[in-house]
Amino acid sequence: MITIIMGSKSDIKIAEKATKILKEFDVKYTVNVASAHRTPALVEKIVKSSESSVFIAIAGLAAHLPGVVASMTTKPVIAVPVESKLDGLDALLSAVQMPPGIPVACVGIDRGENAAILALQMLSISNEKIAEKLAEYRETQKNKVYDDNSEIQKLL
Repeated sequence: MITIIMGSKSDIKIAEKATKILKEFDVKYTVNVASAHRTPALVEKIVKSSESSVFIAIAGLAAHLPGVVASMTTKPVIAVPVESKLDGLDALLSAVQMPPGIPVACVGIDRGENAAILALQMLSISNEKIAEKLAEYRETQKNKVYDDNSEIQKLL
């Protein structure tokens, strides 16, 4: 199971990128809105009561949510910085510049789908079914590039 926490409702489009992938893989997940700054007790309640193996924290601006989640669990936390001010670089730097001992994995700005795939890769270490589906997913991606290349070659 994976818990997704968004810093605000406005992050829903990023969360949907992740949930689309998780649905494809038939992996259970929850999605919550909780602010590291405005509702820290809610963040703590979600994290402490979760049975998830991996957390995905989506946040923009100061983007403290992933770090706050990581401070409350020893389970993996994946940050998804959201484009806002400074083209999302502020959120990206907040996510990757964690202090020693409290790491947070980080994907690219607005890359909810990559957060889901990374979470699935973490789960695949102990779940052969997910590992097999990831291999199939990669094969599909590879074949799409070959198909696109063939199509372009015909146009030139």
